[in-house]
Amino acid sequence: MPAPAGTKRVKGVSVYRPFVFGSIARPIDPNKKPPNLPPEHTHQWTVWVRGVDDEDISYWLKKVQFKLHETYANALRTVEGPPFEVSETGWGEFEIQIKLHFVPESNEKPQTLWHALKLHPYGPNAEQEKESRTPIISQNYEEVVFNEPVEQFYDILTGNGGASSAQQGGTKGKGGSKSSKQASAARGGAGQAGQGQGTRTAEIPDTPTAGNPYSRQTERQELDRMKEAIKTVEQMVDQEKKKLTEREKTLETLRQTEGIVVVKKK
Repeated sequence: MPAPAGTKRVKGVSVYRPFVFGSIARPIDPNKKPPNLPPEHTHQWTVWVRGVDDEDISYWLKKVQFKLHETYANALRTVEGPPFEVSETGWGEFEIQIKLHFVPESNEKPQTLWHALKLHPYGPNAEQEKESRTPIISQNYEEVVFNEPVEQFYDILTGNGGASSAQQGGTKGKGGSKSSKQASAARGGAGQAGQGQGTRTAEIPDTPTAGNPYSRQTERQELDRMKEAIKTVEQMVDQEKKKLTEREKTLETLRQTEGIVVVKKK
């Protein structure tokens, strides 16, 4: 029996789409508090879901639901279109549930994320940042993976008018934000259908920008730091092994000496 229209899937393909989610919090100046603000509220904050470098993601993301702390009126906030964000004021940190709802053509179930809202600075410079009222930014890079998307949604993701053109050529994606490079990468996954493998299509910028710290450059820097940290740990392990060997030798010497003393007493 043939699959219903709009549900036939592109076998062997995985399409990746990158985005960032996070929050920014700013201390409220006690001398400039709005008159209607609750007296215990100390910060103004915004939580969001965005494309990398503010790229348009509305062609695959229909709406976002933010579930705030139960003490907020109307704790479940639904944002139907970009910018996918919610702004509020408060005094405490808590975990925000973020539910992604994809466009109807996707035939995909919603996905849930969790974000820890941060209001206060942490680390060695915490006091300095607190005094200067530095905004607290907490965000994460993420990729949503559409495994074997339905044909209609695959065409939307790759920015083509039909399945046949998706195999042969690429144009700009819906909303004008997708590159032919990404479409070509996704088509490469379709060509491997017999092997059950897809092609990675999430594009990470080469260098960081003011609004997006995630890039290949920062990735390389992080890998270098990890390599240095591994070397340091290995050196510490070697030193501890040497110390342990010396202790075992000393212990064995003491045992032998004690044995000689016991023989003399007999």
